[in-house]
Amino acid sequence: MTSDEGEPGLQAIEPVGAAATRSADAGSAQYATVLWLDRPEDHDYPAAAAYLSLLAGPKRVRALVAALRAAPVVHYKAKDILRASGLVLLPRDNEHVARDLARIAAGQPLSPCLMIRGQVHKWHSAQIADGYHRVCASYYIEENTDIPVKVVKL
Repeated sequence: MTSDEGEPGLQAIEPVGAAATRSADAGSAQYATVLWLDRPEDHDYPAAAAYLSLLAGPKRVRALVAALRAAPVVHYKAKDILRASGLVLLPRDNEHVARDLARIAAGQPLSPCLMIRGQVHKWHSAQIADGYHRVCASYYIEENTDIPVKVVKL
């Protein structure tokens, strides 16, 4: 686990160009490499805003998206992202997960995820503002896949 806040015992991993994770696909003898873009694509931010607009008002959503744009990229394991968000692993045959698995198999890089940090003292789960399907696809390659994310406080 990494942190963008310098929490004791945790170390942030510096972003790298098209970071790769080589891992075994469960149930398969073949290996896949998950490639990542250096930063989220421009269309990821409006997608995050659309999701966040279900949770907050327009002013707060604009502030969160601006913070996400400015946030550094850090890395977390796929399994930890799912656990912190409280979301279930989507099935492989989910249309969007299957598309991301095909992109991974074709060697195409995925966009880093956008997240809102949870608040454990209030029992608020982290929110995947954009990238849920990419997290699930990466988990199917290897649950310990390092996923680049931008994370901001609520």
